[in-house]
Amino acid sequence: MKLQLIDISILVAYLVTMVLIGIYMRNKAKQDKESYLLGGKKLPWYMLGLSDASDMFDISGTMWMVALCFVYGLKSIWIPWLWPVFNQVFMMMFLSKWLRRSNANTGAEWLQTRFGLTGKGVLGSHMIVIAFALISCLGFLAYGFVGLGKFMQVFIPWEVVKAYVPFEITEKYVPHFYGIVFTLFAMFYSILGGLHSIVLGDAIKYAIMTIACICIGVIAVQHLQGQSLNVPKGWDDPFFSWKLDLDWSKIAADANKKIADDGYSLFGLFFMMMLMKGVFASLAGPAPNYDMQKVLSTRSPKEASKMTGFVSIILLPIRYSMITGLTVLALLYYNQLYLKGPDGVTDFERILPATINNFLPVGVLGLVLTGLLGAFMGTFSGTLNAAQAYIVNDIYLKYINKNASNKKVMRMNYLSGLVVVVVGVFFGFLARDVNNILQWIVGGLYGGYVAANCLKWYWWRFNANGFFYGMAVGVISALLMPYVTTGLPLYWWPLLFVLSLIGCIIGTYAAPPTDISVLKSFYGNVRPWGFWKPIHELVVKDNPSFKANKGFALDMSNVALGIVAQLCLTVFPMYLIMGMYSPLAITVALLGVIIFVLKRTWWNRLED
Repeated sequence: MKLQLIDISILVAYLVTMVLIGIYMRNKAKQDKESYLLGGKKLPWYMLGLSDASDMFDISGTMWMVALCFVYGLKSIWIPWLWPVFNQVFMMMFLSKWLRRSNANTGAEWLQTRFGLTGKGVLGSHMIVIAFALISCLGFLAYGFVGLGKFMQVFIPWEVVKAYVPFEITEKYVPHFYGIVFTLFAMFYSILGGLHSIVLGDAIKYAIMTIACICIGVIAVQHLQGQSLNVPKGWDDPFFSWKLDLDWSKIAADANKKIADDGYSLFGLFFMMMLMKGVFASLAGPAPNYDMQKVLSTRSPKEASKMTGFVSIILLPIRYSMITGLTVLALLYYNQLYLKGPDGVTDFERILPATINNFLPVGVLGLVLTGLLGAFMGTFSGTLNAAQAYIVNDIYLKYINKNASNKKVMRMNYLSGLVVVVVGVFFGFLARDVNNILQWIVGGLYGGYVAANCLKWYWWRFNANGFFYGMAVGVISALLMPYVTTGLPLYWWPLLFVLSLIGCIIGTYAAPPTDISVLKSFYGNVRPWGFWKPIHELVVKDNPSFKANKGFALDMSNVALGIVAQLCLTVFPMYLIMGMYSPLAITVALLGVIIFVLKRTWWNRLED
């Protein structure tokens, strides 16, 4: 199917609207640094939650998840634990309010509340978290850039466009050309309007995506009537044993090759690695990207918790309506889809654009295309905003021009945005595919992040020197790992974690403890649970009414319930669209019980 006038009109109207939002919000964003980067910390929690959910509804991730759903069926609900997606549950239960109590503007600035302004390792810890933030932001920009180009290539054939382009482009770089064109739109409105325009743009995008996802789900249900899905045994069961045992050889043989290439055949081992890594990564708190920036932008710690909890509720059912709907259509009409890549091998990441292009009617196609393009632009702009925050707040204003006028700060915001986009696009040219970047980010780079960022919350003796050495060892090892080993990056994680942990311990005991006044201030303000007894005793001496946080058991039980609820929200649209009504009823009942319990054990106990 080719784009019709109404589809093109919807797409163009959206792009024009985004540009106008950037222009309209420019004056509000120019008020000061905090207004530009954090919306003045005045935006309501539900708008920030909606924006955060929209940023997570990215085009590259959705392409990857549709490919996973096609190949792995309902077992694919576990694979996003690679991020891990359940870190949102840890954040809603306790980490978001801990983070927001700092009143910092970035993750690097937050370190000052934990380690102070002076002392051995403070400068190093500050610089290493900035480096990590910028590397991860650039990785996510490249990840989105690659996915967008592959997506748009299906809808806008190069044969139609090349006559209007005054230079030659080989087929290999056509996706990159499309990526650059649409990146420019995202760059314009996000750099001009800052977080104000990003949040408003995300709200518009979410409305479009909701309509589009529901339409896709309804279309899939209509096509499935009277038909059955040709899938391997066990495909429609979310539970698994040690081995995956999905045999696609008689249906789509290349799917077996993908399972082998992904390294998920021993699914039990893969799941245990994901769970172990995911729990530690979640306890470490949010990585220094757009997710952390949204938490720091909330009006209060209580609203930070509400915002994070809101994300899963509004993201998962809508997103998985699209994922399941497109998977059902792709399975029904697999032989009609051309999914071969330039190398002649089936590229399952093409399922999403190919299915949309073949089976969605005029108008709905335009909405879906616009929504997914908006998904890219939202993720791109949120990531860009986070990178700008670190460059301007933690490098320019801290080390280059401490007394910069507001006018100079805004100029630096614009310049840093341009530089980050150029470098992100450059990395996009070097990337092989979406899955390649994703595996490196979540399996490698984040492996070097976890140990130091766990210890900073829960152990009083951990200091800036330990943080620097732990992060440095972890990040450098993650950058070198692809050159010294092969295999799934997730399986590098234990080694990266152990190396980073050794760096943390050695660095910590090679320097004196953090200044006691800093520790007392941090502990008294943030009120974490963990190994803080010596500091607690000092705080109680000054303030006998101070109570220790004894909420560990309750927080962890709420986390367990929240993770189950998150899985229910994920599998709910899958059961609904595929007409699996018995497990659907069980899922709804279980979700209702968990909501009732969490209302009493979490919502009613929220505090600043």
